Amino acid sequence: MDLTTFEQLLAPEGQALLARAAAQPDLRDETILRHLTALRREAAPDLATAVVETLLLRRRAAVKFERAVAMYFIREALEQASAEVVARYRARRFAGHPAVSDLGCGIGGDTIALAGVVPTVMAVDRDPLRLAMARANVRAYGVEERVRLLDADLHETKPPAAAAFFDPARRTKDGRRVFSITGYEPPLSLVGTWLPVCPAVGVKISPGVDTRELAALGLDAEVEFISVAGELREAALWFGPLRDAASDGRHAARRATLLPEGHTLTDAGAPPAAVMPPGRFLLEPDAAIYRAGLLAELAGMLSAWQIDRDIAYLSTDAAPHTPFARAWPVEDVLPFSVKGVRRRLRELRVGVVVVKKRGSPLDPQEFERMLRLDGPERRTVVLTRAAGRPVAIICGDPLPSATRVSPHDSGRCPAE
Repeated sequence: MDLTTFEQLLAPEGQALLARAAAQPDLRDETILRHLTALRREAAPDLATAVVETLLLRRRAAVKFERAVAMYFIREALEQASAEVVARYRARRFAGHPAVSDLGCGIGGDTIALAGVVPTVMAVDRDPLRLAMARANVRAYGVEERVRLLDADLHETKPPAAAAFFDPARRTKDGRRVFSITGYEPPLSLVGTWLPVCPAVGVKISPGVDTRELAALGLDAEVEFISVAGELREAALWFGPLRDAASDGRHAARRATLLPEGHTLTDAGAPPAAVMPPGRFLLEPDAAIYRAGLLAELAGMLSAWQIDRDIAYLSTDAAPHTPFARAWPVEDVLPFSVKGVRRRLRELRVGVVVVKKRGSPLDPQEFERMLRLDGPERRTVVLTRAAGRPVAIICGDPLPSATRVSPHDSGRCPAE
């Protein structure tokens, strides 16, 4: 979609076409061609395509935006946009500032969240189409009186307010994801030039960021990793007054935050956790805790230890009650072998297993098929390492106090 087509979509004829198409009950990816063919009898091909694309993207956006049904998107911008629960959480850091610049505002997701917190948001982008969509989207949320839209190139423009949120593009021009911060556009190096005139800066970065690259930048920032219902979603850098102070008065360098509840943990300089065999309970820390490098802090809070120096599982002998980890009672720990695990599970009359893994090359589904179980009981089997050796940990049902964390069996932290 280009700007001319989008303006046609906003015109009365385009809105009428959009309303008629929205009333079709079976519009989905598999029926696009049929609907496009029908719409092209009523409108120019570009407008017909824009109508179908808008309706499909609105449906996909419903998991991120409460008012997606009235918003406008392009596919790449929607994929990179933050969910409202994350954007609103981040926006609260700017409370008390009279004005905030949203640098690289895109289709306006963060602009909307910021406008709910501060009196004035100056949304800056160099893409006229995205700015036009941002204008329509802030109108859908009724915050247009708080927003000023600026068409400007951040390479040439300083932030127009003393506080700013910066969302650099993390994709190449052909749509491929950029995994190194050195490939962000505009580059993160601009932040250093802004800080003298704009000391309060927040930056959205990929949750899969290489923290060694961040260290190499030498920027004095808090790094925050954010998960939603146990799934790692985003990361952010916070500079100057936006950098939160820990309870002891010092500034945190690393933070993990769990949404929607808002539980947060910062680095407190805890010593590395001890490494010991699994105890009565096995703990899987939330992905944000792992990515923020806060295993030692969590272990200290829970009087827990690691079962392997290179594996992000903790263990404890006391039933843990924490939002920061999912926990299972340990029933048995076996040196890994398919035959040994199968024999023990059959002794326990197990027929249903949930297989998790971390630090194991085995595919959980393939391992489950190899067990060939048929009993009435259920167990969780964790394939991992303990003290450098492969083990299978047989566990009971997860503790109810930690069931809000989503079980990602691979143990990998998803990147953006």
